[in-house]
Amino acid sequence: MVFEQYIGELQALLGRIRRDQSSTISAAGRIVADALVAGGVVHTFGTGHSHLIADEAFFRAGGIAAINPILDERLIFLKGALESTRAERLTGFAKSLLQREQVAAEDVAILISNSGRNIVPVEMALEFKSRGVRIIAITSVEQSKTSAPLHPSGKRLFELADVVIDNCVPPGDALLSLPGLESPIGPLSTVGGATIMKSV
Repeated sequence: MVFEQYIGELQALLGRIRRDQSSTISAAGRIVADALVAGGVVHTFGTGHSHLIADEAFFRAGGIAAINPILDERLIFLKGALESTRAERLTGFAKSLLQREQVAAEDVAILISNSGRNIVPVEMALEFKSRGVRIIAITSVEQSKTSAPLHPSGKRLFELADVVIDNCVPPGDALLSLPGLESPIGPLSTVGGATIMKSV
């Protein structure tokens, strides 16, 4: 059955994350713990489907209280997919979002972007860095390295973070090839990213 193959791929992905990202998840956990002990807040941010992972950490049973998801309706499909894609490529947009937040140097930011190449996530990293905030990135390192950066700095998210956690998702974020379909299906980044977020 196809769904069994998909679940098998998810299990393999989680196994890779557990095996290969243990040290970076632990390092990220220490940064978060230090921030919380210092009275800081954990800011989470993602655009497109990555916002689901940022939102997943906020205001839920089994989580921690000091989470501040930075959300905007233009980035999370509430204005449609085309508007979300357009918005995440706007220079200056991340800066305007962060200006409405209370940010202190003892805080930490967890930024999620599967490709790590779009303007807004990279700009958000630069804005947090300018405020002295440490950055944890959850991203597909393989996809990001093979994608041209869109931010004017020429940087991608993994190049700006203090700790980079690879979600181990291959380029394209889909693993199943089915007869009769030209493109693979079965995205993995949301499950992998949410697991990483909870592990941190």
